[in-house]
Amino acid sequence: MTTGQTVTEPRTGGHRDDEITDATAEKYGRVLAKVQRLLKVRGVRSFIVHTHSLKLFGDGRPLPQGSLGRHAPELVVRSRAGWVVATVTVGSRSGCYLVSMRDSKDTETVPSESPEKVAGLFLPAQFGGGRV
Repeated sequence: MTTGQTVTEPRTGGHRDDEITDATAEKYGRVLAKVQRLLKVRGVRSFIVHTHSLKLFGDGRPLPQGSLGRHAPELVVRSRAGWVVATVTVGSRSGCYLVSMRDSKDTETVPSESPEKVAGLFLPAQFGGGRV
């Protein structure tokens, strides 16, 4: 460190807006798994992504301090060619499915009581007439 520079303390809280608890992440994972099962029956390829974040704060000691966080899981829908067609998440406040299609600027909101409606958005006819 050069003269005149100051060190700012790291924020131990981080960005808590996008982090969720383990219990919430598991709940959202189960909700997305319902849609994934319906897509599998229709021949649509998808997988669920669980994201963890590890933040390390070095203070000069041999062992760094840190925090582990979880983010909301995402259901990623792929075409037969491997392109990402859409992502499905669960809204943290509404609990609804949030569907983001590749060719659309808007996010479609579907009530969490109707996973069939989400699966219905991915009809093979929409992707060139073949299977997704």
